[in-house]
Amino acid sequence: MNLLANIKSAMKRIKVIKKKTARNRMVKSQLKTAIKKFEEALTAGNFEDAKAKLKFVEKKLMQAAAKNVIHKSKASRKVSRLATKLNKAV
Repeated sequence: MNLLANIKSAMKRIKVIKKKTARNRMVKSQLKTAIKKFEEALTAGNFEDAKAKLKFVEKKLMQAAAKNVIHKSKASRKVSRLATKLNKAV
């Protein structure tokens, strides 16, 4: 392992940050995929499927906010905008 830090605690922090960064990237990627699937269902006119997907997206956004991957206001704003999209389409 080739780390720039010399101090043991600093080396550990680098490892921890790498793990957390990887997890955050994974969660954000899952969010983007879920939102994309919701929007695809919406454009296809499949409103029942879109409602189910919106519920799933809301759950995932709130989980991400709870883990501080994204800010809770951002999660709420996204849910609100997606719900508005669904309501306008129906």
